[in-house]
Amino acid sequence: MSRVQELATICTVLVPLYRETTVDSASSGRTTSLLISFIMPANKVLQPVLKMKVDELFLFWLSETPTQLLLKDYLRRIKNGENVMLENLNESGDASKMQAANKLLDNVSLSPVTCSPPSRSPSALPIGAFGSPRNGLTPRTRRSNGSRVIQPKREEPRTPTLSQHIPKFYFPKGCPKANVNVDSIIAKIEKAFSALPDERASLEDMSKVAKACECPLYWKAPLFYAAGGDRTGYVSVHKFVAMWRKVLQTCHDDAAKFMQLLAKPGCTYLEQEDFIPFLQDVVNTHPHLTFLQEASEFHSRYITTVVQRIFYIVNRSWSGRITCAELRKSNFLQHVSLLEEEDINQSADYFSYEHFYVIYCKFWELDADHDLYIDEQDLSRHNDHAIASRIIERIFSGAVTRGRKAPKEGKISYADFVWFLLSEEDKKTQTSIEYWFRCMDLDGDGVLSMYELEYFYEEQCQKMESMAIEPLPFEDCLCQMLDLVKPQCDGKITLHDLKKCKQANLFFDTFINLDKYLDHEQKDPFSVLRVGENEGQELSDWEKYAAEEYAILVAEEAATEQWNDGYDAELNTLETDVVNDKTYVMDKRSYLDMASEESKVDIEEYDYEDDFE
Repeated sequence: MSRVQELATICTVLVPLYRETTVDSASSGRTTSLLISFIMPANKVLQPVLKMKVDELFLFWLSETPTQLLLKDYLRRIKNGENVMLENLNESGDASKMQAANKLLDNVSLSPVTCSPPSRSPSALPIGAFGSPRNGLTPRTRRSNGSRVIQPKREEPRTPTLSQHIPKFYFPKGCPKANVNVDSIIAKIEKAFSALPDERASLEDMSKVAKACECPLYWKAPLFYAAGGDRTGYVSVHKFVAMWRKVLQTCHDDAAKFMQLLAKPGCTYLEQEDFIPFLQDVVNTHPHLTFLQEASEFHSRYITTVVQRIFYIVNRSWSGRITCAELRKSNFLQHVSLLEEEDINQSADYFSYEHFYVIYCKFWELDADHDLYIDEQDLSRHNDHAIASRIIERIFSGAVTRGRKAPKEGKISYADFVWFLLSEEDKKTQTSIEYWFRCMDLDGDGVLSMYELEYFYEEQCQKMESMAIEPLPFEDCLCQMLDLVKPQCDGKITLHDLKKCKQANLFFDTFINLDKYLDHEQKDPFSVLRVGENEGQELSDWEKYAAEEYAILVAEEAATEQWNDGYDAELNTLETDVVNDKTYVMDKRSYLDMASEESKVDIEEYDYEDDFE
């Protein structure tokens, strides 16, 4: 039998396959697989390397011109309905036919070369497990020797490797505590509700419920509103227990619980308006703020002040949104817990009424038209024009407005003034350093260059010359500042450098506040002042300033009242009509009384939620 006839005989095996498949790469792979299953015995399995070689040889065989001619001929005959030899061989179980086909495959001389070009020698093929020249075996000899067909390896079952156990270390809502008995806490809450009419609690009753929840007293308003009390005016035991059980199961520390109570549904942060119901309850029920209840028009001013102070200290990211991590790192919740135990003025960081009084009086002095907004000219009068005008321009440019609305027609609100005064009077805090750094960083590149320092120092020199004071040349001043800050990069001062040097107040006063700069030049800048009654405890610069200013304001108010009493007695004796002139008397009254009468309508119409945008 000739070579062409042998190929024709093998081709008859493939004819039924071509009836179902088209000649493309996918069908060729299918045909190859079926051909291999026909050639190899049932108990033999081709290894992956061997299968690749068979696929290669099969494609080479298909590319032969005689093969293509025969295939076309047999396809033509099949379409015409003619009989073809061995057409049912693939479906037949005749062992003799199968052996004949295997013998023909062994005798077919196929050159083991790649498809292109067909004339390449066998040595050009890449060396593999099939047809390796080292063992002297060719494809034909490997296939003809049935005992040498590679058997599939029996894989031994792998023992699962024990992975190293890494304990969970990230707890965004607090680390769970193993000794918390939720059922016992719920039982206490149910007992507290059972003592109330119809097992319903109003806002006034929530102090007992807060204690049953093992929460600070002034969590009562957040607990009440989180359970839906704002909609009905009361909270039933079932709604409250369901709410608090969910909080206990998902939140495992005070910061996460407080965040869950105050935040809007679905929010993982606190915005400024979220604190309003909580602080309004503090104003309404705290025993040291009873006098403020009579002046309801000042509730919004006090709440605005406290909210701004909270964000000033807690919101370290300047995002206007307090996260649970920021709340956890701050001392705010500790101050909330102490509200029921001490004078509210002892909370110097947040709730002090004395500090609010100082801040608001300072703002009232500058707000000439009393519209609760101040412009650049108003702010320049602060502390007898001590602040450099170029710094004031930067404040009104939006550099430190923390993403809120643009200043209203070149003005800033009372909320913005709170940040300014806190930063001006204590330049040692982290937020104040960031505040003034943003003001001085003209190009916003995160670095104070020598050009920017010279720009602000130039105005200070002009002021000193107008006061007949010889200013220090900028080059000498620059050397002093570089020695003070010790920046990591020569000629560039970063925010990190200022926070690290611990004397940022001396640096900023040199370029911002001339009066304080001259005071530093005349005294030891490293002296530490201590108050006698708080011996051993250093007061911050802001606490010292607030205490001094509050004492001055109280003394002025006492003198004013004494003067008014004597003046009123004299007027009564003379029985004159001057007593009806309210304008003259008003100038001598306290700041809050003046604000209450002069701008009561303005304050009531002023939406203090605008301060929180």
